[in-house]
Amino acid sequence: MDVEARKDSVLARNKTMHRLLVLLNCGMLALGATGGPLLSRLYFSKGGHRQWLSAWLETGGWPLLLVPVAASYAARRARHGWGAPVLLTPPRILLAAAGLGLATGADDFIYAYGLAYLPVSTSAILISTQLAFTVFFAFLIVRQRLTAASVNAVALLTVGAVVLGLHVSSDRPAGVTRGQYWLGFALTLGAAALYGLVLPLVELAYKRAAGGGRAVTYALVMEMQLVMGFFATAFCTVGMIVNKDFQAIPREARNFELGEARYYTVLVSSAVLWQFFFLGAVGVIFCVHTLLAGILIAVFIPVTEVAAVIFLHEKFSSEKGVALVLSLWGLASYSYGEWSEAKAKKKMEAAAAQAS
Repeated sequence: MDVEARKDSVLARNKTMHRLLVLLNCGMLALGATGGPLLSRLYFSKGGHRQWLSAWLETGGWPLLLVPVAASYAARRARHGWGAPVLLTPPRILLAAAGLGLATGADDFIYAYGLAYLPVSTSAILISTQLAFTVFFAFLIVRQRLTAASVNAVALLTVGAVVLGLHVSSDRPAGVTRGQYWLGFALTLGAAALYGLVLPLVELAYKRAAGGGRAVTYALVMEMQLVMGFFATAFCTVGMIVNKDFQAIPREARNFELGEARYYTVLVSSAVLWQFFFLGAVGVIFCVHTLLAGILIAVFIPVTEVAAVIFLHEKFSSEKGVALVLSLWGLASYSYGEWSEAKAKKKMEAAAAQAS
């Protein structure tokens, strides 16, 4: 009886820790998904012109992960002595993480280049289409089943992007030509598609890491994100060197509309918030699954929209309103479908348990 009680106690504690981990990662994803785009757009709107620098900032906060990764190793060494492995991640998974990091670096640049020519409120709605790409690629890569709700969500998100595309003249930032706006529009959709591919590939890497009975822990997730962040930042560093961005930073800081000190504050804060976004996204994938990460990113669209209107004084046109409603409708449809399926699955499991 005592053994059973201890088992129940351990299970209850594990469930509590799992819920806390889910909440922590959702919180980081919320901060990153709303604050990251706003600070990136603030950089461009107040005199910043370096797309490679903006892309670099999206993963440049990767050294922050050295602290938890080092703490994880110290805990292993305290338990197992000097024989404890420095890293939990298998070499082939580290290689996959390096490849995903390069893809993330390319995605960062495409997104930053698009955001240079778009209001953040428009960019946020376009980025919401990553849910559609995530659904499609998750079906192909990790065999996530397509449902009527997910197909409906994809259709609504697509229509929302089309509505925005039909009225390009209403919200172009000052100094942006029609051609540059369209370029930003296309690049942002491309960034959404590429990140929609990266998310299922991360989940696939977790599944491969779990091969041979190996446990996939949160420490392993942080190691993978550290490697991905390093290679994404290295990719953008090469771009910055070629584009001579490092030499331009002091000059750009002096000419920044908010002042030199606030220029560096914007850069550092942007790097921290974007790191929250990426760590939160991979953490949600680890704790639940890919599609929830895609859903949560879409959930924060209205928050970003309202913040852009309040803090960046962007116009909120009727076309944006229609596109936002369609995006939220698609999100609600998908979320309801997922909830209904989960509820039906629980009922089936309960019925099977009673029958046995």
